[in-house]
Amino acid sequence: MSRKQHHFKGAEVSCCVKYFLFGFNIIFWLLGAAFLGIGLWAWAEKGVLSNISSITDLGGFDPVWLFIVVGGVMFILGFAGCIGALRENTFLLKFFSVFLGLIFFLELTAGILAFVFKDWIKDQLNFFINNNVKAYRDDIDLQNLIDFAQEYWSCCGAHGPNDWNLNIYFNCTDFNPSRERCGVPFSCCVKDPAEDVLNTQCGYDVRLQVELDQQKYIYTKGCVGQFEKWLQDNLIVVAGVFVGIALLQIFGICLAQNLVSDIRAVKANW
Repeated sequence: MSRKQHHFKGAEVSCCVKYFLFGFNIIFWLLGAAFLGIGLWAWAEKGVLSNISSITDLGGFDPVWLFIVVGGVMFILGFAGCIGALRENTFLLKFFSVFLGLIFFLELTAGILAFVFKDWIKDQLNFFINNNVKAYRDDIDLQNLIDFAQEYWSCCGAHGPNDWNLNIYFNCTDFNPSRERCGVPFSCCVKDPAEDVLNTQCGYDVRLQVELDQQKYIYTKGCVGQFEKWLQDNLIVVAGVFVGIALLQIFGICLAQNLVSDIRAVKANW
């Protein structure tokens, strides 16, 4: 019995679902490939690909991991959904559904745990920031990430400017020969609207002054507190983003399962 005859019996694969799922996933597949490409290019520029063992040498967080991990997940999901829909492959479609469902479950679990263990999360964030403060000069990508965070949230260090004592270049010990001794990175500096050129030395020696005088030149609030305040001020937007991502994931799972059901119904009539 031909495939065409099956369609007359009413069992057929929905073209709308099939090609919508294909288009939905090909975007993720291409974005994942782009993220992976950027991550691998960044590692190649830093010589990581020629010396894989150097991945563990960095004391802090390497932002390139974000591109590698996120890009890898998007690439795998996009491939499974795209090819699974196009070739009507139930194994790939099931893999897509289970993988996406697992990610959704992990996100939901992480959100619940973050709400229940708020103090522990705060301590871990404090530890994470201070650990990266120590490695500030070790990696240019990490340096740019810290500078962006401090400028965006108008903060300095995890709890304040003195956290920069953890960095060997900025600490105030007598045996520190660095010109940046008792200073902070330029991203901690209060920006002067009249300055057209960025003064990267604005934080030099600033912590030699009393805290009241420091406030004229640098941000004295910590990034943990500023991040908390930002979350509270933008709670609706942040919640909306997470709900939107969750709905997209559920929508993708439903489409894949619908397509699997259609394929099974067609095969059942063979």
